[in-house]
Amino acid sequence: MKKIATSAEKLGTHRCQLGEGPFYDRRTDTAWWFDIVGHKLLEHRFGGGDTIAHELPVMGSVIAPVDENRQLLAMEDGLYLREIATGSLKRIKALEDDKPGNRSNDGRLHPSGRLWLGTMGKNAEWQAGTIYLFDGTEITPLFRKVTIPNSICFSPDGRTGYFADTAPNIVWRVALDPQTAVPIGEPEVFLTEAQLPLGGHYDGSVMDADGVLWNAAWGGGSVTGFAPDRSIVRTVEIPAAQTSCPCFVGPGLDRMLVTSAWDGYSESERNADPGAGFTYMIDGSFNGTDTVAAIIDESILNGN
Repeated sequence: MKKIATSAEKLGTHRCQLGEGPFYDRRTDTAWWFDIVGHKLLEHRFGGGDTIAHELPVMGSVIAPVDENRQLLAMEDGLYLREIATGSLKRIKALEDDKPGNRSNDGRLHPSGRLWLGTMGKNAEWQAGTIYLFDGTEITPLFRKVTIPNSICFSPDGRTGYFADTAPNIVWRVALDPQTAVPIGEPEVFLTEAQLPLGGHYDGSVMDADGVLWNAAWGGGSVTGFAPDRSIVRTVEIPAAQTSCPCFVGPGLDRMLVTSAWDGYSESERNADPGAGFTYMIDGSFNGTDTVAAIIDESILNGN
């Protein structure tokens, strides 16, 4: 393992109870992420250095582009279209209306533009969640009985999908149809708890252009890159124990943004981890991948 000294610096002053779901829009040089429990969508404009907190009516956790004017948000009760200029929200697809105790959690766009998203119990009830595929028209379950879905990401060619259940602390990988993001085989174990260099649990992940899976370790205060052969490429320590999810940012996609959280802490634990909840930037030598536009059927966009 190549371990380097931390080079992570705080991005702004906003402190999230449960920071998650970062996404970078290279067209506008803007990063977006959520404070899930705080019902906020954070927007950071790198050009001006400002961070804006947008209030949400319910918990949200995943954001994806639709076009230059709209975004797709996965929230606790469905998928929403958000108008960037006004912040207005319109629910276009229901999500587990029969499970009011659940909410959305981790998710990411496949290279085809289709979306994988996970749900979980609001109190992390055992195996209460599911990982779904949204193909632009319908939401289809892929993997059921997941407790805390995380680490959803994909190989650059779209032929392999990755996901974790943070509760048993395992990351799986599965062969996919690159055109549809649909699994074509059974998942196999990719990473286990023993492979986390600084301990903790597998939380959010993002994959670079070389197929390296970069994982934020909840409770491990770090981000680690795992090569396709499971070897460790590099570990970067973060000054917050509950690191939650990374994404690539910057015109060259060579920097990394990492969210964190103080959720679940007692007052003494929060005081002992003063960096918890802040968002961090890591400079240096990443080979990130760009996002693609989400595929959404025009009939849904038009409300039909």
